[in-house]
Amino acid sequence: MKKDNLNKLFENIKHDFDVEIPNHGHKNRFLEKLNTHNQTEIIIVRKTKKNLWKPILSLAASIVLIVTLAFSFNTEPKIQDLASVSPEMANTQSFFTSAIAEELEKIDGERTPETEALIKDAMLQMEILETQYKQLKIDLTESGNDKRVIHAMIDNFWNRINILKTVLENIEGIKTFKLNTNETSTTL
Repeated sequence: MKKDNLNKLFENIKHDFDVEIPNHGHKNRFLEKLNTHNQTEIIIVRKTKKNLWKPILSLAASIVLIVTLAFSFNTEPKIQDLASVSPEMANTQSFFTSAIAEELEKIDGERTPETEALIKDAMLQMEILETQYKQLKIDLTESGNDKRVIHAMIDNFWNRINILKTVLENIEGIKTFKLNTNETSTTL
Protein backbone atom coordinates (compact mmCIF):
# COMPACT_ATOMS: atom_id res chain seq x y z
CA MET A 1 0.00 0.00 0.00
CA LYS A 2 2.73 2.41 0.88
CA LYS A 3 4.58 1.40 -2.22
CA ASP A 4 1.54 2.18 -4.33
CA ASN A 5 1.34 5.69 -2.87
CA LEU A 6 4.95 6.31 -3.66
CA ASN A 7 4.55 5.10 -7.22
CA LYS A 8 1.50 7.31 -7.68
CA LEU A 9 3.44 10.30 -6.40
CA PHE A 10 6.27 9.78 -8.87
CA GLU A 11 3.83 9.14 -11.66
CA ASN A 12 2.16 12.49 -10.99
CA ILE A 13 5.38 14.55 -10.95
CA LYS A 14 7.43 12.74 -13.60
CA HIS A 15 6.90 15.57 -16.11
CA ASP A 16 8.51 18.07 -13.71
CA PHE A 17 11.91 16.29 -13.73
CA ASP A 18 14.81 17.73 -15.76
CA VAL A 19 15.92 14.83 -17.92
CA GLU A 20 17.66 16.75 -20.69
CA ILE A 21 21.22 15.81 -21.57
CA PRO A 22 23.69 18.73 -21.21
CA ASN A 23 25.51 20.17 -24.21
CA HIS A 24 28.92 18.86 -25.24
CA GLY A 25 31.74 20.34 -23.03
CA HIS A 26 29.37 21.18 -20.19
CA LYS A 27 31.58 19.42 -17.66
CA ASN A 28 34.71 21.35 -18.76
CA ARG A 29 32.87 24.69 -18.60
CA PHE A 30 31.53 23.83 -15.18
CA LEU A 31 35.00 22.89 -13.85
CA GLU A 32 36.48 26.07 -15.35
CA LYS A 33 33.87 28.21 -13.57
CA LEU A 34 34.49 26.28 -10.37
CA ASN A 35 38.25 26.82 -10.59
CA THR A 36 37.80 30.55 -11.26
CA HIS A 37 35.50 30.80 -8.27
CA ASN A 38 38.00 28.91 -6.03
CA GLN A 39 40.87 31.16 -7.11
CA THR A 40 38.80 34.21 -6.26
CA GLU A 41 38.11 32.76 -2.81
CA ILE A 42 41.83 32.01 -2.28
CA ILE A 43 42.73 35.60 -3.18
CA ILE A 44 40.09 36.90 -0.79
CA VAL A 45 41.36 34.58 1.98
CA ARG A 46 44.97 35.71 1.35
CA LYS A 47 43.95 39.37 1.50
CA THR A 48 42.02 38.68 4.68
CA LYS A 49 45.04 36.96 6.25
CA LYS A 50 47.30 39.88 5.27
CA ASN A 51 44.78 42.30 6.68
CA LEU A 52 44.61 40.36 9.96
CA TRP A 53 48.38 40.55 10.52
CA LYS A 54 48.58 44.30 10.21
CA PRO A 55 46.56 45.12 13.35
CA ILE A 56 48.22 42.32 15.31
CA LEU A 57 51.71 43.52 14.37
CA SER A 58 50.87 47.12 15.11
CA LEU A 59 49.46 46.10 18.50
CA ALA A 60 52.61 44.09 19.30
CA ALA A 61 54.83 47.00 18.25
CA SER A 62 52.83 49.34 20.47
CA ILE A 63 53.22 47.03 23.45
CA VAL A 64 56.98 46.75 22.90
CA LEU A 65 57.24 50.52 22.66
CA ILE A 66 55.26 51.05 25.87
CA VAL A 67 57.33 48.49 27.78
CA THR A 68 60.57 50.02 26.53
CA LEU A 69 59.48 53.50 27.54
CA ALA A 70 58.31 52.28 30.94
CA PHE A 71 61.67 50.70 31.69
CA SER A 72 63.65 53.67 30.44
CA PHE A 73 61.70 56.14 32.60
CA ASN A 74 61.48 53.86 35.62
CA THR A 75 65.19 53.17 36.05
CA GLU A 76 66.38 53.04 39.60
CA PRO A 77 69.83 54.38 40.40
CA LYS A 78 72.57 51.79 40.37
CA ILE A 79 73.44 50.60 43.86
CA GLN A 80 76.85 51.93 44.83
CA ASP A 81 79.58 50.44 46.94
CA LEU A 82 82.82 51.87 48.32
CA ALA A 83 84.57 51.54 44.97
CA SER A 84 82.11 53.94 43.36
CA VAL A 85 82.84 56.74 45.86
CA SER A 86 86.48 57.46 44.96
CA PRO A 87 89.66 55.73 43.79
CA GLU A 88 90.92 55.66 47.40
CA MET A 89 87.77 53.91 48.53
CA ALA A 90 88.12 51.47 45.62
CA ASN A 91 91.58 50.59 46.93
CA THR A 92 90.20 50.27 50.46
CA GLN A 93 87.44 47.94 49.31
CA SER A 94 89.92 45.89 47.31
CA PHE A 95 92.23 45.60 50.33
CA PHE A 96 89.46 44.47 52.65
CA THR A 97 88.01 42.05 50.12
CA SER A 98 91.36 40.37 49.52
CA ALA A 99 92.14 40.27 53.28
CA ILE A 100 88.78 38.62 54.00
CA ALA A 101 89.29 36.09 51.20
CA GLU A 102 92.76 35.27 52.55
CA GLU A 103 91.43 34.75 56.08
CA LEU A 104 88.61 32.55 54.78
CA GLU A 105 91.14 30.37 52.96
CA LYS A 106 93.16 29.98 56.15
CA ILE A 107 90.05 28.99 58.07
CA ASP A 108 89.06 26.44 55.44
CA GLY A 109 92.56 24.95 55.71
CA GLU A 110 92.14 24.52 59.46
CA ARG A 111 88.71 22.86 59.29
CA THR A 112 88.52 19.78 61.54
CA PRO A 113 85.69 18.09 63.44
CA GLU A 114 86.78 19.93 66.61
CA THR A 115 86.64 23.35 64.92
CA GLU A 116 83.52 22.80 62.81
CA ALA A 117 81.08 24.37 65.29
CA LEU A 118 83.34 27.41 65.70
CA ILE A 119 83.65 27.87 61.93
CA LYS A 120 79.88 27.49 61.37
CA ASP A 121 79.20 30.17 63.97
CA ALA A 122 81.73 32.48 62.32
CA MET A 123 80.11 31.94 58.91
CA LEU A 124 76.70 32.81 60.35
CA GLN A 125 78.14 36.05 61.74
CA MET A 126 79.74 36.75 58.34
CA GLU A 127 76.36 36.29 56.64
CA ILE A 128 74.80 38.78 59.05
CA LEU A 129 77.54 41.29 58.30
CA GLU A 130 77.13 40.70 54.56
CA THR A 131 73.39 41.41 54.84
CA GLN A 132 74.17 44.60 56.75
CA TYR A 133 76.69 45.58 54.08
CA LYS A 134 74.08 45.16 51.35
CA GLN A 135 71.78 47.51 53.27
CA LEU A 136 74.67 49.95 53.69
CA LYS A 137 75.19 49.95 49.91
CA ILE A 138 71.54 50.91 49.45
CA ASP A 139 71.91 53.60 52.12
CA LEU A 140 75.03 54.92 50.37
CA THR A 141 73.13 55.22 47.10
CA GLU A 142 70.20 56.98 48.75
CA SER A 143 72.31 59.30 50.91
CA GLY A 144 74.55 60.51 48.10
CA ASN A 145 77.86 59.22 49.51
CA ASP A 146 77.26 60.27 53.11
CA LYS A 147 80.51 59.95 55.11
CA ARG A 148 78.73 58.26 57.99
CA VAL A 149 77.57 55.47 55.69
CA ILE A 150 81.08 55.15 54.22
CA HIS A 151 82.50 54.87 57.74
CA ALA A 152 79.90 52.23 58.62
CA MET A 153 80.88 50.24 55.51
CA ILE A 154 84.55 50.32 56.51
CA ASP A 155 83.61 49.28 60.06
CA ASN A 156 81.65 46.38 58.56
CA PHE A 157 84.77 45.20 56.73
CA TRP A 158 86.85 45.57 59.95
CA ASN A 159 84.28 43.55 61.88
CA ARG A 160 84.46 40.73 59.34
CA ILE A 161 88.24 40.62 59.51
CA ASN A 162 88.18 40.70 63.31
CA ILE A 163 85.72 37.80 63.41
CA LEU A 164 87.92 35.76 61.08
CA LYS A 165 91.10 36.58 63.05
CA THR A 166 89.38 35.64 66.32
CA VAL A 167 88.27 32.33 64.81
CA LEU A 168 91.84 31.63 63.66
CA GLU A 169 93.17 32.44 67.15
CA ASN A 170 90.57 30.14 68.69
CA ILE A 171 91.49 27.38 66.25
CA GLU A 172 95.15 27.79 67.21
CA GLY A 173 94.12 27.59 70.87
CA ILE A 174 92.21 24.37 70.19
CA LYS A 175 95.20 22.91 68.36
CA THR A 176 97.55 23.90 71.21
CA PHE A 177 95.20 22.45 73.82
CA LYS A 178 94.89 19.24 71.83
CA LEU A 179 98.67 19.02 71.45
CA ASN A 180 99.24 19.63 75.19
CA THR A 181 96.58 17.07 76.09
CA ASN A 182 98.21 14.48 73.84
CA GLU A 183 101.66 15.18 75.33
CA THR A 184 100.33 14.87 78.87
CA SER A 185 98.52 11.62 78.15
CA THR A 186 101.56 10.09 76.44
CA THR A 187 103.93 10.93 79.32
CA LEU A 188 101.71 9.45 82.03
